[in-house]
Amino acid sequence: MPRGQPPVTTPSATKRDLRTAVLAARRALGDASTGFDAALAERLPELISPDAAVTVCAYVPMTGEPGGPELPGRLAATPGVARVLLPVLLPDLDLDWAGYDGPDSLVPAARGLREPTGQRTGVTGITFADLVLVPAVAVDRRGVRLGRGGGSYDRALARVTGDTPVIALLYDGELVDEVPAQAHDQRVGGVLLPSGLRRIPG
Repeated sequence: MPRGQPPVTTPSATKRDLRTAVLAARRALGDASTGFDAALAERLPELISPDAAVTVCAYVPMTGEPGGPELPGRLAATPGVARVLLPVLLPDLDLDWAGYDGPDSLVPAARGLREPTGQRTGVTGITFADLVLVPAVAVDRRGVRLGRGGGSYDRALARVTGDTPVIALLYDGELVDEVPAQAHDQRVGGVLLPSGLRRIPG
């Protein structure tokens, strides 16, 4: 998997090429990704005190995305987690949030997503979180996150208070030297990898 930025001339091309390279590497993992997803699940307790009762905003991974399709259930079963909120993509590409109530509460949605059917909290639902887990294609050592290009998470993360941990889930090799940063990009405070948690100094 890539460990640095591709040799291109503009930030948009750099982001595009890096995204293409990482997504191709993920597809090449094939069935091996199942083991990496299980390893990520085993690392979830590193983020949460078992004596806590936290609300976690997370996501439902798409095919080939770190965490795997069982991530919401594994997270809900993690000691210390009281509530899991999952995103609902709005027509303007902002994110609403609703509670996870088991796999039967998820339904197919636009763009290949699966979304919860429960009562929605509104776009400010992410402000209720004690911990935010986000998808990413790559993250650099400054915390700059590369997403899929829609801007949904940059809008949502702008609402998170400064003391709420924001952690991206990645496969090993996707914590890279540099992701081109733009003014609207929201940074993360760490990445969870199959090999362990890496905090990013603020």
